[in-house]
Amino acid sequence: MTADPYAVLGVPKTATDAEIKSAYRKLAKKYHPDANPGDATAEAEFKKVNNAYGLLGDKEKRARFDRGEIDADGNERAPQFSGGFGGGGFGGQAMHEEDLGAFFSDMFGGGRGGFGGGGGFRAGAMPRKGQDLHGEIHVPFDQAVLGGHQDVRIGDRTVDVTIPPGVESGNTLRLRGKGMPGRPGHDGTPGPAGDVLLRLVVGSSPRYRRDGNNLEATQDIDLRTAVLGGKVRVETPKGAVAVTVQPNSSSGTLLRLKGRGIAAHGSQPAGDLILKLAIVLGKAEPELEAFLKDHPNLGTLTGEAA
Repeated sequence: MTADPYAVLGVPKTATDAEIKSAYRKLAKKYHPDANPGDATAEAEFKKVNNAYGLLGDKEKRARFDRGEIDADGNERAPQFSGGFGGGGFGGQAMHEEDLGAFFSDMFGGGRGGFGGGGGFRAGAMPRKGQDLHGEIHVPFDQAVLGGHQDVRIGDRTVDVTIPPGVESGNTLRLRGKGMPGRPGHDGTPGPAGDVLLRLVVGSSPRYRRDGNNLEATQDIDLRTAVLGGKVRVETPKGAVAVTVQPNSSSGTLLRLKGRGIAAHGSQPAGDLILKLAIVLGKAEPELEAFLKDHPNLGTLTGEAA
C-alpha cells in the first residue's frame, strides 16, 4: 500500500499549496539520483516523494483524496455507504449497485426487485462508469520543458496525448473517457467510459538541470572573451541565441536568460535559464605563451603580483 502522501512530504493536511511545494522541492533535492548515485534507498524515496507531490500538487486530486474518492495512488475508491436502516448500515462494507439491488430484492420479495412491486430499484438499473486503465509514458526532457504531443497506443487505438510544459516524473495525465466502455442502465442509458491514467517518467538532460521552473547550465567561454568580453552563441531549449559576456568575467559568473526555462503554461509564467560561465583555455597561442614567459610577475588577471 502506498504511504500517505502527507506523511511522505512531512506536512499536515492543513498545509497550503506553497508549503506542500516547498516540502517537495526540499525532499526532491535531498533524494535526487544525481545527488545520490547508486543509492537504491534514495532512489526509492525520490519516487515516493514524486508520487506524493503528483497527488497533493494537483488541487483536484488533492481534494478528491481528502474526500476519500481516490487512494494514495490516484485510483478510484469503491463508494462507501454509511448510516442505513435504523442506524445499522451495511457493516461498514462497500456495496455496488448490483449488491444493493440484490439486497432490496431479497428484502422486499420478488425476483424483479423494486419497492412495493413498482420496479423502482433493481440490479443493474443505474449506468456505470467503465474501468480506468493505467499506464506509463516516457517524456524526453526537452518535451517536459516546452510541452508537446505523443501518440500513445491504447488497445487497438492510437491516442494523441498532450504533454503540458513543466511536467515532472511521477505526475499523472488523465485522459478522460479513453478507458473501458461503461455499462448501460436498464433503460439503455449508456454509462460513461473510464479514463486512462498515464504516469510520467521524464528523461534526464546532459546539459540542463532543473530548479522549479528555471533551468541551469554551464556555458564554456574562451580566455579572450573572458578578458575582453564579447558575444557567444548559447543553445537553449527554444533555440540558439547570442549572449553578451561582459569584460573581465570569471568562471562561476552567472547570466540569466529571461523566459528561456520551462515554457509558460496557463497562468504559470515561463522560467529562466541560468548560465554559469566556465573559462576553457584550450591550446594557448604561441604569442600568449611568449607574453607570459616575458612577464613572470604578471600574476593573476586582477593584476596582483605573483
